[in-house]
Amino acid sequence: MHAILERYFPERRVFLRSDTDTRFIRLRPATQLIAFSGAAAIVAWAIIATSILVMDSIGAGNFREQAKRDQRTYENRLNSLSHERDKRAEEAIAAQERFSSALSQISAMQSELLASEVRRRELETGIEVIQTTLRRTMTERETAREESIALALALEDDDASGGASDGGASNDGTLDFLTAALSDAAQQRDDTIANAEDALVHADEMARQIRLMQDQNEQIFTQLEDAMTISVKPLDKMFRDAGLNTDSLINTVRRGYSGQGGPLTPLSFSTRGEAPSPDAERANRILGEMDRLNLYRIAAQKAPFSIPVKNAFRYTSGYGMRWGRMHQGTDFAAAHGTPIHSTADGVVIHAGWLSGYGRLVKIQHEFGIETRYAHMSKIRVEVGQRVSRGQQIGDMGNSGRSTGTHLHYEIRVGGKPVNPMIYIKAANNVF
Repeated sequence: MHAILERYFPERRVFLRSDTDTRFIRLRPATQLIAFSGAAAIVAWAIIATSILVMDSIGAGNFREQAKRDQRTYENRLNSLSHERDKRAEEAIAAQERFSSALSQISAMQSELLASEVRRRELETGIEVIQTTLRRTMTERETAREESIALALALEDDDASGGASDGGASNDGTLDFLTAALSDAAQQRDDTIANAEDALVHADEMARQIRLMQDQNEQIFTQLEDAMTISVKPLDKMFRDAGLNTDSLINTVRRGYSGQGGPLTPLSFSTRGEAPSPDAERANRILGEMDRLNLYRIAAQKAPFSIPVKNAFRYTSGYGMRWGRMHQGTDFAAAHGTPIHSTADGVVIHAGWLSGYGRLVKIQHEFGIETRYAHMSKIRVEVGQRVSRGQQIGDMGNSGRSTGTHLHYEIRVGGKPVNPMIYIKAANNVF
């Protein structure tokens, strides 16, 4: 080995001279090999490290470019979602206006229905009166006819007996009386026949009007039933999609509004305890649907189907697992100070600071539902205050455990968190 090393690394001496002394360092082949290996290792390490740094720099540049592209794509997607949300909001407003217009038309149709039913009852009463008068007149005519026949027979008997001259004068008076009575009876008969004919014509006209009114009532009933179907089914679907039991919900609302009277009270046209007519039953079914629609409208105000942010915003985080922990709400990001609105009628049960939530507002609603609005910059309600749907309760901020300005919005049913988007999406095609 030494001979081989001598061939490539011959022994060398490094002289170190001073003013008074001269020394040298002997570099043996093995020492030179070690020094050369160390220098080669250092150079190789420098080359590899430089290559790694260059590659990392290139990769970081590509990653930054990719991140910028992803960010632009994400922002474009958020903008498109924002435009779509605004469009859906406009459609919801238009649908609500159509719903209000349909409700107004239903009220007008109901008024027309009640008026037509009253007119029909009046016409039926008039027909009964005319028929009664006609029967009484015909009876009187028959009575007068019988009396005239009896008087004529009595006159004939008097003529056959050949009475005295003074009796003849009496018979002449009787004959005059009978002639007058017969004339009166004939006149009454003619008047009765004319009245009867007029009554029959009037009865035919009233019957025609009744048929027209029945046709009109059929059209009104059909329109009302179609309007109820169009109005009630979307609301029923909205509550069912939100996971609410519609029967229990309606019973709860009805218990809170137990007053009676007004246009939605069931119709009762009979005062004699008779069974209602098919039209009355049909009208009562429509009124029942209108009552259900009204209860749905009240319930919709008390359940959180609205969106807490009315201004332009973007969704930043949804309901579900995030960073290994359960995210129990939905985050809405917008400018600092953006107004935050209550999503339903309710009572404020908390308005203040709460650990990671920061400035927090809790609102208790009907049906065991609670909503939470966290990370506010300012709270505008107090504990115990009643709030309405759409009322401003605070401003968006960055308080508590938060990485940026946004609203953390939660819905809890029976104390358990649920996905707020279930309620928001359920109302997309209604409000």
